[in-house]
Amino acid sequence: MPGGEAADRTRPLADRMRPRTLEEYAGQEHLIGPGKPLRAQIERDDIGSLIFWGPPGTGKTTLAKIIANLTKADFIEFSAVLAGIKEIKQVMADAERAKQYGTRTIVFIDEIHRFNKAQQDAFLPHVEKGNIRLIGATTENPSFEINSALLSRSRVYVLKALSEEQIVVLLRRALADEERGLGKQNLRASDEVLKKIADYSSGDARSAYNVLEVAASLAGGNAEAEITLDIVQDAVQKRILLYDKTGEEHYNLISALHKSVRNSDPDAALYWLGRMLEAGEDPLYIARRVVRMAVEDIGLAEPNALALCMAARDAVDFIGMPEGNLALAQAVVYLSVAPKSNALYTAYGSVREDVERTAAEPVPLHLRNAPTRLMKGLGYGQGYQYAHDVENKVADMQCLPDNLRDRVYYQPTQEGIEKRIRERLEEIKKIRRRRGE
Repeated sequence: MPGGEAADRTRPLADRMRPRTLEEYAGQEHLIGPGKPLRAQIERDDIGSLIFWGPPGTGKTTLAKIIANLTKADFIEFSAVLAGIKEIKQVMADAERAKQYGTRTIVFIDEIHRFNKAQQDAFLPHVEKGNIRLIGATTENPSFEINSALLSRSRVYVLKALSEEQIVVLLRRALADEERGLGKQNLRASDEVLKKIADYSSGDARSAYNVLEVAASLAGGNAEAEITLDIVQDAVQKRILLYDKTGEEHYNLISALHKSVRNSDPDAALYWLGRMLEAGEDPLYIARRVVRMAVEDIGLAEPNALALCMAARDAVDFIGMPEGNLALAQAVVYLSVAPKSNALYTAYGSVREDVERTAAEPVPLHLRNAPTRLMKGLGYGQGYQYAHDVENKVADMQCLPDNLRDRVYYQPTQEGIEKRIRERLEEIKKIRRRRGE
């Protein structure tokens, strides 16, 4: 449509190239391919309310607009960042009136996870009455971010990040399209260049279009201008990494780092550490989690691990970033190759369970301090054996309360230093048995 909205050159390339039909839509074949669930719902004209969950730039808004067009419904778009209760109520009232005249309304909410509970609740009665069909888009796990009542009335579809090949196809289309894209500039770009843009975009089509648009302007409008790798590098400046320091991806990445360390994989641990640091994660947050790894997964199998991790934390705090990156890298590699033991972690978990489920029996009298005459008269400290006065420094004395007298919490492994600790505990047990005979 020359002169129409698609040809408006003031709009970003990503917006101009937005697919208008399912045939133009790239990716999500698991949802909209022939016979797939969402495609079947659309073809039956029975979409109900939907939640699209997926990374940025995967086509959530585009898919909602295509559905509205195919089902001949009015399309109202909300931004959860900007909309308030007043605006929501007004739109709901308009949708209710439109329904009386046979007009269907699709309300699309971008970043629905940013709506608070009251805002989300405002949609509920209108969803239940059928006044609107709600389509929400979120990059966060709906299980945690969307009210259960609203979630139970919606069908959740998970959108996947686009593959490199799919993004290359979109970029080729933008370079060739004279109506909406860059076709009139006669730009050339090799497959290598387009793959590099796709690689930089991390599966985000919008980011890929943005890089291509900047690169096109840098290449100039001369006939047969070419977009080179150097131009792409200038356009990108810094690799686009999917990351939200307070969102699900934040927890996915720290989980990947922790589990790589636990599995003794230093290469994977370094990679996930780099992903977090280069995306702007707080290095002291990572340092705290690395200390946790030392005590949870290494423990006494390698006691120096905790000291090294604390040193890494101090180094980050002292020299700052980016120099502190190497201190964290040293820590995660050390933890990865260290012998592993969760014996302390398991032992303390068992202690916590016993504390919660058993009676809090009084401390045995012989373990109590007796600083006053009254306390001594009550038997405090009576029967206590000072270990340093006993042969082998091990007294035959019960230190747990009676209801837990035979409980064993700490069971060291055969890994690293814990092997020696295990041998020492066996020796202590033998000494106690001899004393008890």
